Amino acid sequence: MRLNAWLQDHRRVKKSRDYNFAFINEAAKREIRRKILKAVAIPGYQVPFASPELPVARGWGTGGLQLTLSLIGPEDILKVIDQGCDGSVNAVNIKKFVGQVTGVSTTTDTRQATIIQTRHRIPEEAMTRDQILVLQVPFPEALRTVEPSEAETRRMHGEADYSQMWLYLYEDIVKYGEISIGARYPVTVNGRYIMDPSPIPRWDIPKLHLAETLFLFGAGREKRIYAIPPHTRVEPLEFEDEKFRVEDFPGQACQRCGSSATFLDEIIDEASGARTYLCSDTSHCDKILAQQEEKEVRSCK
Repeated sequence: MRLNAWLQDHRRVKKSRDYNFAFINEAAKREIRRKILKAVAIPGYQVPFASPELPVARGWGTGGLQLTLSLIGPEDILKVIDQGCDGSVNAVNIKKFVGQVTGVSTTTDTRQATIIQTRHRIPEEAMTRDQILVLQVPFPEALRTVEPSEAETRRMHGEADYSQMWLYLYEDIVKYGEISIGARYPVTVNGRYIMDPSPIPRWDIPKLHLAETLFLFGAGREKRIYAIPPHTRVEPLEFEDEKFRVEDFPGQACQRCGSSATFLDEIIDEASGARTYLCSDTSHCDKILAQQEEKEVRSCK
């Protein structure tokens, strides 16, 4: 879209509402975009930002929502997921809000979306250079587990003093026989900063490494933005004799689509205690089912 055409469309949308396009005022959007540019320029570094108020309580995705509202345009297509699910309460409400204040199209198809806002998961389908993944972050500081002082963690990042984190991992191995961290597994970005990748499972960590997509992390309550630009090295912390590994589900497959190559959610029936497994990424699961049904139709012809 040409700039003049976009401005005309923007003015038309603005006149039809009692609030600015995408709700946030333009000055706040520019401030957030400047901080995003700084975060992209320094991969893994936490950039402070103003974090303006939204009609959503802090702790319910306001950081990611502010990034989405600052970047989205009239021609974008939005997808929102919560722990891989398109139909959860959090995902549906955020999608409705953004749709109401922007008028943009929404989708559940990962490939169709230009902006994807997510909580606790990265989609199973490989994303492209034309997409942006916005992650909601409750706790942006990876070192908070080993150091409660914000001033001290700033110093540690500045001096690349990560000895306490390595000691924490070593003690974890001594106590449990392996690194027991599940979600929020710490990573090193571009060989410099240790970063909290948000509460995504270990299964999703390899997707960050040398990806084509821009990953943006927003923590509204903590007022921090950080980023992983495309083609950036992202390496999980590990020892030479204790390697990082993702979750595995030996002998298990999704009850709906039969896939054993995706991250699975374990569902326990409260009455019987029976355990079943389902794909965490509901959109990907639906696609596999659709492909299977299409094959069955073709085979019957």
